[in-house]
Amino acid sequence: MTAYANTIARPPRTLTETEQRLLLKVTGQHRHGFRDHLLFSVALGTGLREHEILALDIGDVFDAAGKARRRLPLRVFKRSSDDPAIQEVILPDALRAKLAKFYSWKKRNGQSVAPHAPLLVSRRGNRLSQRQVRHTFRVWQQRAGFERYFNFHSLRHTACTNIYRRTRDIRLTQRFARHKSILTTSIYAHPSDEDLLRSVRDLLC
Repeated sequence: MTAYANTIARPPRTLTETEQRLLLKVTGQHRHGFRDHLLFSVALGTGLREHEILALDIGDVFDAAGKARRRLPLRVFKRSSDDPAIQEVILPDALRAKLAKFYSWKKRNGQSVAPHAPLLVSRRGNRLSQRQVRHTFRVWQQRAGFERYFNFHSLRHTACTNIYRRTRDIRLTQRFARHKSILTTSIYAHPSDEDLLRSVRDLLC
């Protein structure tokens, strides 16, 4: 079996639309959930990897006036060569609106909004760690009533899958995912149970 066949035969684990809404709802409504709501929104809205999100500083995301940027150049990203091209992501309007609220929230709670300060911090004021993110993600899945559990990278897979389902454009999805090879992106073209349900619902039978 070829490497291509192996790639397309194993679709990634992704959250359903219902699971995505539940996750955002439970974090958005919880008194202490705003930071984590923003974390999950960034992952779903940009497809950034865990370490790429955690490396973000205030100055990466906001301009000098405290306004969320439209295009976000990455300082830290997955490198496929010794001299990789600069990478950037485009922020959705809904995410930029949440970031504006998050900026104000950080100021009200005494968190630094200096350019080199971390975007996401722990309760002790340190940059949020991967271990903390993974624990937090599992806790919120439990609170949302998930019947199955995902690792954090599933949010990136979900974001890329969402882009493909919205556009049916594999090249655009490749650009969104920042994949060097389109073979890597092809896993997001795999039909889901939701796709099948929508397709058969109105069949003549």
